[in-house]
Amino acid sequence: MEGLSNEVPFFIYPYPPEDALVVAAARRRIRNRLSSAGVGVFEVNLYDLSVELLKERGVWDRVLAIEPDQDKADFREMLQGMLDPQLHIAPAIRDRLARVHFDIFFLTGIGEVFPYIRSHNVLNNLQSVVKGKPMLMFFPGCYEQSDTLGSSLVLFGRLKDDQYYRAKNILEQEA
Repeated sequence: MEGLSNEVPFFIYPYPPEDALVVAAARRRIRNRLSSAGVGVFEVNLYDLSVELLKERGVWDRVLAIEPDQDKADFREMLQGMLDPQLHIAPAIRDRLARVHFDIFFLTGIGEVFPYIRSHNVLNNLQSVVKGKPMLMFFPGCYEQSDTLGSSLVLFGRLKDDQYYRAKNILEQEA
């Protein structure tokens, strides 16, 4: 976080979606190595958090029951409202972060929550939640950065999300 000039210490680790299992294993090894070195890692998987929030609100069973027969667009819209990043996801992450000591925050499960939770919306809403500590989002896809076109998250290497310019590609950071 040195020399960030008041920039948000958010980093993205883009990876090819077909490498998800390899990346998950590497992430576990990294967490263990950091922990052994005294660096606390706190991880939130957006899919697990979404299920947890729906269960806490007592709607999980109802969501499961209506999903097979519901129009997919209507179902997506319903989940988007129930799991709005500003109203539900960011406050839930804020609550969880307040209960633990950590030095770095890992955000995972991005692909599993598409299309009802969009990664750029989560990042925008976490700027006021994850303060003073670095965050690393594991992203199954590409993080395209261009001086003229800005930066975009491209989920699965195919689905371009709205522009998000504050995070840095961790693969392009100096050692």
